[in-house]
Amino acid sequence: MIITSCGNSLDIAKGLAKKLKAVYSPLTISSFPDGDIYLKFNTEVKGHTVVIVQSFQPFSNISLLDVIFAAETAKDLGAKKVILVAPYLAYMRQDKRFNPGECISSRVMAKLLNNSVDKLITIDTHIHRYKSLKDIFTIPAKNLTSNALIAHYVQKHIKDEIILGPDWESYQWAEHIAHDIHVGVTVLEKIRFSSRKVKVKLVKPIPIKGKNVVIVDDIISTGHTIAEAAMQAKRMGAKSITAIGVHGLFVEGAIDKLRKAGVHKIVTTNCIEHPTNGIDVTPLLYEELRKEK
Repeated sequence: MIITSCGNSLDIAKGLAKKLKAVYSPLTISSFPDGDIYLKFNTEVKGHTVVIVQSFQPFSNISLLDVIFAAETAKDLGAKKVILVAPYLAYMRQDKRFNPGECISSRVMAKLLNNSVDKLITIDTHIHRYKSLKDIFTIPAKNLTSNALIAHYVQKHIKDEIILGPDWESYQWAEHIAHDIHVGVTVLEKIRFSSRKVKVKLVKPIPIKGKNVVIVDDIISTGHTIAEAAMQAKRMGAKSITAIGVHGLFVEGAIDKLRKAGVHKIVTTNCIEHPTNGIDVTPLLYEELRKEK
């Protein structure tokens, strides 16, 4: 087995190679003077299973194209199998045509990967209108969850806590985590006025005053939804507020926004490399990949 990367998720790639006792060999990727991709494998891949470890952030568009070029090159060089490990899989949020003429980017992305890789492993990808990854992927596609890792972190680092889902989409994560550590959980109903303007209200009454509130979401992007939830928790007398995200995108000044809203601590998994990383998903991916050895 050969572990490689297109430039993102280097720590995870190195960690997996060490745990699996596999060869770690990063790709050489640059560009020609006209901007075309130059890509090169630096070890013999013929007859081997090649694992490309690459989160689709930062630079989701470039990451997708790099992965496709790498996968096709590996096959052309005689690789036995090509597995994509994408801790964060981009494009999944556009899962329908909301307005006439729009691209359903999740389907386009899936079609490209179906043609280039033999298996996909990802973590807590954004499945909303799809029932499962099988709705768009024809290759074996495994959607792992970091729930147990997040639950362990909360249990170890936070006491007298309650779990809060900032909207119904995030409640599946919040509910599982709360169940694992036997604490209270509730959810906020989100009323969205635009992609950047939302209002929230508590759906299920639960004592918040004096509690350490943990807001859990799969993606922290602009931070608007979690900021609204944090302000609501603050108004209800929360002792402290921690925001935990599986995937930390943090665009448009999200960190400052969360701090101003009263969030005391921000923690993410390392699905996307960021200074807020506090939960390592490498063991989760290792358990899945060792089945391939």
